[in-house]
This record gives sequence, C-alpha cells and structure tokens, in this order.
Amino acid sequence: MSQMLDAVVVGAGPNGLTAAAELARRGYAVEVFEAADTVGGGARTRELTLPGYRHDPCSAVHPLGIGSPAFAGMPLADHGLEWIQPELALAHPFPDGTAAVLNRSVGETAASLGPRDAGAYRRLVAPYLGHWETLAQDFLRTPWLGLPRDPYRWVRFGLDALQPATLLSRRFRDEKARALLAGLAAHAIAPTSGVATGGIALLFALAAHANGWPVPRGGSQSISDALASYLRSQGGTIRTGIEVKRLDELPPARAYVFDTSPTALARIAGLGNAYRHYRYGAATFKIDYALSGPVPWTAEEARRAGTVHVGPTAPEIDAALRAAVDGRDPSVPFLITAQPSLADPTRAPRGHHVFWVYGHVPARWEGDATEVIERQLERFAPGFRDLVLARAVAGPRELAAHNANYVGGDIACGAFAGLQTVIRPKLARVPYATAHPAVFLCSSATPPGPGVHGMSGHHAARAVWRSLRAAG
Repeated sequence: MSQMLDAVVVGAGPNGLTAAAELARRGYAVEVFEAADTVGGGARTRELTLPGYRHDPCSAVHPLGIGSPAFAGMPLADHGLEWIQPELALAHPFPDGTAAVLNRSVGETAASLGPRDAGAYRRLVAPYLGHWETLAQDFLRTPWLGLPRDPYRWVRFGLDALQPATLLSRRFRDEKARALLAGLAAHAIAPTSGVATGGIALLFALAAHANGWPVPRGGSQSISDALASYLRSQGGTIRTGIEVKRLDELPPARAYVFDTSPTALARIAGLGNAYRHYRYGAATFKIDYALSGPVPWTAEEARRAGTVHVGPTAPEIDAALRAAVDGRDPSVPFLITAQPSLADPTRAPRGHHVFWVYGHVPARWEGDATEVIERQLERFAPGFRDLVLARAVAGPRELAAHNANYVGGDIACGAFAGLQTVIRPKLARVPYATAHPAVFLCSSATPPGPGVHGMSGHHAARAVWRSLRAAG
C-alpha cells in the first residue's frame, strides 16, 4: 500500500506549482499531477509557427510576476529565471503618430500625457510610490482575511480602486491619459465602466513604476520551469501527462489542491453544483506571429516598448470590451500586443521577431477575427502584413483546448463583473477551502485573481497547512 502523502496538487500552472513549493519547503510530502506533457499552465513557451520562433501561448509580459510576494520568497533566479526589461514598458499609440507611454520613470510617463494631465497623473500615483513591497502584500491577498500591512495606503488605494476606470479617468482633461488608463483597465477583460476597473489600471501602473513590465529570458516557460526546479529541490514530485478525472484516481493524501477551474474541481471531486453560480467571462482571440522584422509602428515609442496597447481612445476601448461581453462580433477590436524579442533576442532567429496579440470576443465565439485584428494593426503599423512569415491563430475553442482552465476561451478563469469582482469563486470566509474538508482550490478563480504571480497558490497553501496542522 502506497504511503500517505501530505498533499496532492492537480495542475502544474504557476499557482499549482507555487502551492506545491510552499508546502514542500515546509516539510510536507507533495506530488503534482499535470495533464499536459510539460508544466506551465498559462506560462508556457512553444514553437507555434516556425522552427526557432519561441512563442508564449498565453502570458508573455509579467508586471505582477517580478513584483510578486510569492515569487520573492523563492530563489527562482538560482533555478534559471532571469527578468529582462524592454526599453519602454508600454506604449499606447495614437493615429497622429504620437504615443502615451508607461515606464518605470513617473516623470517620463506623466510627460507623455501632455502638460494638462502630467500633474494629475503624478498626484494619482504619488501616495503609493516607493511602497510596492508592502502594498503588493495588501493588494494581492484575500481582502477580508487578516489585516493589511499598510492600513493607511490600503484604505486610500481602495477608495481609488473601487471606482470604474471611466470615473477615475475624470481626473484627466485630455484623451491620452484617459486612453492609457482605459487600456490598463482592459486587462480585466470587462467594460471600463465596471466596478473596480480603476483599481486594475492603477495596480498595473504602480507595478510598472516599481518593477517595470519585464519578460523572462527564453519565454514564459522559464517561470514555470524555475518553479518546478525549486519544487523538486524541496523534495516535491511532478508527474506530467496524467489527466485526473476523479479524486479516487489520485494517491491517498491528507489534502488535495486544485489549480483548475471551479467547475472542473466540482466535477473531479464530486462536489455537485457547488459552483453553479460561478460565471465565466468574455473570451480572447489570439494570434502569434513570426515576423521578418520589427513591427513598423508609426509611433516611435511603440518600436521600443515591450507591450503596445492598440485602441486608441477610451470610448473605442470600452466599446470593444462591451461588444465582447454582450456577445457581439468584433469590428474594431482593442488589442493587447507584446514584442518580447525586442528585449530577448533568443526568441527568434537573428533580425527576426515574434509578435503576440489578442483581441476580445464573446465566450465560445466560433468566428475568425484575424482580418479585423490585422486591419487594426495596419492602422498603427502600415506594412505589418508584409512582414508576416507565419501565424498561429487561437480562438476560444483552441484556447480552451490548450488549457482547460480557459472555459469558453476566458483566460481570466472567471468574469470580472458584479460581486464576483471581489468575491470569487463564491462567498466564503476562506475562498480556497471547499465543502470537502480535504479539497482546496488554488487557481486564478480565487483571490487575488488572474495573472502570473502565484499569489492564489501562495494563499491556498497557507489554508492547506493550517488545516494539516489542525488535524495533527
């Protein structure tokens, strides 16, 4: 009879690996099961187009990863993780060839917004500058569990963060600042008029000023590989290529931790309709390109930025997101794009580039957004199509097939809307616990939500070891 494990983790995404590593380094016997042949979840790197072009199927740029309190507690650099900063974190180009920028320098960012809004931007971020280490602990946690480390700034941030981005943007007079804020808020994959979208925008801006928006050398797989290497160094075991369909297929353990969607957890663990009210959000349509040269952006700043938001105006961004949430076909999409090979030449053959872009579409949408996406790109980078050597297209169906957590193509593993904005996956004192005393959830469906930062896994691990200690 096999020996009882302390914990079994299902799913080797960043949260599952973080949870496993947190438990293993505290002396618990941990084993991870992953359905895919490699670890990674939403942080993988593959040759999707042509040999020698290394693409990230999901996450590519990691402003919350480099500043994550969970990752800071692990020596991931000793396990191969190296962060690379592009010359500019983010550019937001406009049709006249100018651009707003977001960079580590607050002055550079403010100046790009124009003289009428530079001061307003400085005043918006000033209370939080220089306090990322403590604020990240407060931002990226379960709000109702424990006390904030910096209560004054946490409350002040909350007053800004609960606002819709459309309301927060009223501090600005001109379109550049409003568009930059809307583009940052759009990472929530929800209309910018939604509650707490202002907080998303502010959090990403503060992350840039504190730590930049870097890419990991070699691609996002480097994050997952470093976490896996650290886990193994602590005695943990990882088994890949094993799809778990029922709890009784797993070895006996005192706790089971799932880096899955809530509905998948309920199905595997036999929890019935425990998460029947959990809602998934709009989907994305993603294209990875192999290019013969850099993207020919009209705006000079965009040619130096690791991330480029293509909108351009706040109303256009909100309209594109609203269309996706309301179930309408995309016509003029808002695009989030990344140019990792500008900073990391290992990603493509010499002189060539990889380019990453997605727009928003309705959940389970079956159409092809390639034409509308490329039409939008050509609007700000004339001649872009002439550089395309190959493209790998992934709509909602393909994204869900790549990662089962992306239900209906929702890469956020849950809608950012209504009460679910702050209470996910359901109302509970400990959102990582379930109706089964030995079963826990650690995916981005739990607080603090999506992003490659490992904090959901970090908090879930705390819930697990408290349960294990209590059980003796």
